[in-house]
Amino acid sequence: MARVPKTAFVLSGGASLGAIQVGMLEALYEREIEPDLIVASSAGTLNGAFIASRPQVPRTAHELAGVWLGLGRGEVFPLNPLTGFLGFFGLKDHLVPEGSLRRIVEERVEFEQLEAAPTPFHVIATDALSGREVRLSQGSAIDAVMASAAIPGVFPPVRWDGRELIDGGVSNNTPISDALELGAETVYVLPTGTACDLPEPPRGALGMILHAMSLLVMRRLLIEIELLREECRLIVLPPPCPLQISPIDFDRSEELILGGLEGARSYLDLLEQGKAEAPLTMTMHDHRGRNHREV
Repeated sequence: MARVPKTAFVLSGGASLGAIQVGMLEALYEREIEPDLIVASSAGTLNGAFIASRPQVPRTAHELAGVWLGLGRGEVFPLNPLTGFLGFFGLKDHLVPEGSLRRIVEERVEFEQLEAAPTPFHVIATDALSGREVRLSQGSAIDAVMASAAIPGVFPPVRWDGRELIDGGVSNNTPISDALELGAETVYVLPTGTACDLPEPPRGALGMILHAMSLLVMRRLLIEIELLREECRLIVLPPPCPLQISPIDFDRSEELILGGLEGARSYLDLLEQGKAEAPLTMTMHDHRGRNHREV
C-alpha cells in the first residue's frame, strides 16, 4: 500500500481578518482535504483549536462561521479605562483585560491539553525576553492559545514554564517551517492577508498596532514562501485582495468568510487543472483610479 504524504494546515494570525480562514477551510473540506496536523500562530490559533476539536468536514467550518458572526470588537478587545490608564503610565504591561478573550476560547475548545487534541495541534508563541519562537505541543490548550494571541502591549503575557510568552506572530506568524519539522510533506497555508486598500491609516492605537503587525508579518511570509517552496508541496490559498477592512473590524466577518471561500474555491480549481500560480504579493492600491501595483 502506497504511503500517503502527511498533510498540514498552517493558520496565520490577523485579528479580525482571521474570518477569512473560515471560508478557506470550507473550500478545503468540500474537496475532502483534511489535515494530519495543524500548526497555528497568533489569531490563527483560535481557528486552529476549534477545528482540531472537531471532525474535518464542512459542518465544522459552518459552526466556526457562526462563532465569527457572533463576535464583536467589544468582546475580543473590551477596553477598560482603568487598565488602559495603568498601561499607559507603565503600571501594567497591557491595555486590554484578557478575561473576555479567555472566555471565548474556553467555550469553544473541546480539549484541555494540547496533546489530547483529536487532530494533532501545535501552537506558536514568542518568548517575551529573547524574542525566540516557542512551539507548544503539550500542556494547557487554553493557556497556549492565549499566549499565542497575546498581542504585545494589548494583552498580558502568559506565564509558561517560567517564561513570559507573547503573540506568536512576533517570531513566526505563518509557521511553515514548523510544519516541515513535524513531518509534513504537503502544506496548505491559510493566510489572512493585509488591509491593502484602506483609504487612510487606521485611527486609534489598537487599530494602528494591528495594522502595522499585519504588514510586518506579510513581508516575512512572502520571504518564507520563497525559501521553503522547494522543500514540500506548498499550497498558499489567496486571501481577498483588494481588502478594505481593518484587522480590528469585527462587523464584516460575513464578507471576509465569503471572500475567503470564493478565492479558495477558484484557486483549488486551478490547482487541480495545473494552472495555479503563486497567489501572494503585497500591493498598493491607488485611490486616484489607477491600477494597484506590487511593492
